[in-house]
Amino acid sequence: MNVSDARVDDGPVPEYRWVLPSVLLGDGGEGRPVRRSTRDWIVDVAVFLVACAITLLGLPEVQDEPAALLLTEQVAGALSCVSVWLRRRWPVALALVLMVVSTFLELAGGAGLVALFTVAVHRPFKVSGPMVLLYLATIPPYLLVRPQDGMEPLAWGIVVTAMLLTVYAWGIVVRARRQLIWSLRQRAASAAEEAKRLERERIAREMHDVLAHRISMLSLHAGALEFRPDAPAADVARAAGAIRASAHLALQDLRQVIGVLRHPGSGDGDGDGDGQVPERPQPTLADLPSLVEECRQAGMDVRLEQRADDAPDGLGRNVYRIVQEALTNARKHAAGQPVTVTVTGVPGAELSAEVRNPLGARHLPRIPGARAGLIGLAERAELAGGRLEHGPTPEGEFVVRARLPWPEKETAEPMAERAAGERS
Repeated sequence: MNVSDARVDDGPVPEYRWVLPSVLLGDGGEGRPVRRSTRDWIVDVAVFLVACAITLLGLPEVQDEPAALLLTEQVAGALSCVSVWLRRRWPVALALVLMVVSTFLELAGGAGLVALFTVAVHRPFKVSGPMVLLYLATIPPYLLVRPQDGMEPLAWGIVVTAMLLTVYAWGIVVRARRQLIWSLRQRAASAAEEAKRLERERIAREMHDVLAHRISMLSLHAGALEFRPDAPAADVARAAGAIRASAHLALQDLRQVIGVLRHPGSGDGDGDGDGQVPERPQPTLADLPSLVEECRQAGMDVRLEQRADDAPDGLGRNVYRIVQEALTNARKHAAGQPVTVTVTGVPGAELSAEVRNPLGARHLPRIPGARAGLIGLAERAELAGGRLEHGPTPEGEFVVRARLPWPEKETAEPMAERAAGERS
């Protein structure tokens, strides 16, 4: 159901997340016209019929009264039942009027109970609480004006009090239920918005990690062609081929991300049968040598020292992205400088990735950046339960160092022993 089409006790409401709880609980506001939905009409007709039924049940009690008083009772009872249709627009005012009338006239009691119920449902406790106390305060004068034959005043007072408190408690329960439903809907809407935000951040992070790497490769090769126009034809052809390959890979990555954004479960595009766009295989720690080789082919001087190969896929993917972004930053800010990548770690301790390069010369042109790469890496490391350190060193180098927890891998034998113990 569309949020803008949602209806509550007072009719259609505006955008859901901006609606006050009182409006969602049927509080249309004093004196404001009320637009009833089909459900509202059904409820109002039912309430009107209940008020009429209670009034008709009270007719035998007033048959022996004088003609003038009997006519007054009948007119007041009819008008009270009709006034129930105003309960949504003026609930508090209607309840006060009917409270006074029902204190002296028997046939207005049914409409008074309906008015009290309406206030309990549509108004907070700071309004409905004093209202029910006023109703209870009218019981003694009612007992004096309307004594019941064959019943002690105390017993009749207990019956009337029980009726008022039961109707009020029912209204409070209805209001509490509506508040609970409203709260659950708000939580669901907030959870949906949070899920969308996290997914957007994930896609943005992946786009930055992948496209920044591809585009920096394009810039590097294009810069080489710009500064070496007299290069041999073979070198020019090789650089042009690298530019074409990097552009093709960048377009592929961009097309997949746009496909995810454009067809989220709709079944269109290139997705599979259930409408989900298939994700391309994610890199792991085993793909680091290929990344380093790609950078070397682009002209970078990169040395890899990898002493950890069997990390879990999720952990390896985080390390791969961190190294990829660090190499991209090295190409941007320290072009032509040697870069050392060191990956070490053991299960049960941590996996460490360090990218180290001399600080670049300040007079060399640099590839512009969004200054969001290191922030994204820090967030990725924190989400993985680790930490990221980066900055210049006294030796004149720039270091990016990530330390991520590496849970100890369970062997098959302990797992089998634990399963046997659970079965026993």
